[in-house]
Amino acid sequence: MPKNYVVRLSPEERERLQDLVSKGKTQAFRIRHAHVLLKADAEGPAWLDRQFTEAFSCSRSMVEGIRKRFVMEGLDSALERKKRAHPPTPRKLDGAKEARLIALACSKPPRGRKRWMPKLLADELVALEIVDSISYRTVQRTLKKTNLSLI
Repeated sequence: MPKNYVVRLSPEERERLQDLVSKGKTQAFRIRHAHVLLKADAEGPAWLDRQFTEAFSCSRSMVEGIRKRFVMEGLDSALERKKRAHPPTPRKLDGAKEARLIALACSKPPRGRKRWMPKLLADELVALEIVDSISYRTVQRTLKKTNLSLI
């Protein structure tokens, strides 16, 4: 099966990758990516995909991704891990909702309470329909991030 992205290393790139591999003073994933690029070089060994999976204990899609990033974005991008386009779950509190949380935390606590507690704040955010649901841990983390003490 023909490869969609063919790696052709310049002498400078090949030397940089060989230095990276021989020194071994960087993260293991970078060394693995450098090995993959060196072995995938069209003017070099030009390994097949099954050789990569056997030699480096990695998936075929990882090798394809490294090749693709090298061809499309360059050497530096190929040596790094793929960046996520979006976080796995959207944030519950954006800037406006955080501001409302802080305003609520700075306001007078409900009757019978001396101060706001994270669980109380989380319940109040849901009651005011600022969010559908929220964990008190998220409230706690947000207040810690803004250096706001409930004491």
